[in-house]
Amino acid sequence: MERPAKASRWIGLFVCLGLAAPASAQIYTWRDGNGNLVLSGTRPQGDVRTYAVPAAETVRVTRPVEIVVSSRNTYYDELIAENARRHGIRTDLVRAVVHVESGFNPYARSRKGALGLMQLMPATIREYRVVNPFNPVENIRAGVAYLRRLLDRYNNNEALALAAYNAGPSAVDRHGQTVPPFRETLNYVRRIDAIAGKPAAPRGNKIYRTTEIVDGHEIVRYTDTPPRAGAYEIVTAPK
Repeated sequence: MERPAKASRWIGLFVCLGLAAPASAQIYTWRDGNGNLVLSGTRPQGDVRTYAVPAAETVRVTRPVEIVVSSRNTYYDELIAENARRHGIRTDLVRAVVHVESGFNPYARSRKGALGLMQLMPATIREYRVVNPFNPVENIRAGVAYLRRLLDRYNNNEALALAAYNAGPSAVDRHGQTVPPFRETLNYVRRIDAIAGKPAAPRGNKIYRTTEIVDGHEIVRYTDTPPRAGAYEIVTAPK
């Protein structure tokens, strides 16, 4: 009869813990040194990003919920492809950034204040006039435009642009325009490279940059074929 008594005590303990749980909970997951999955109500050391759980607004987890990916993937692919084409960025690169930044969770937020699919910081939200950073259309529009700016700043060097997206351009510049030796940033660049793969060789030897004004906003486009009309700038010269 000893075994049932022990079982009853454990059940009672879990019930008490459940009743004592606060209205807002955090669930943290990570892998230990042996590769085992650990779940805990105690925050691990270091910066931890959390994600919302559909149909459970009071709970946040440290890994995105897969239902968000499966139910929204097609819709996000269209947004990603459209904005990637507009700014002359590889679609696979943008998709990989979204995947690593938020796991395709439009309501993701970090402890540092980054919000939405592409984890926009408050300064980026203001600069690109984002009204609702949790709106996928606005978030991806601003995130891809900002990524394009970083690619321009670092001469289309994807590794440096990604490092700047993660750690900030000032960190990249302080380290002599190299990927900063921060574990988070190094892992960030590696993960995106693994997902996005290497860029395909361009069809031409030159990349052309054109600018036009649409509804009072400057729109910049990139192409590897010479524009048929209008002014343009060559941003990548033949090697």
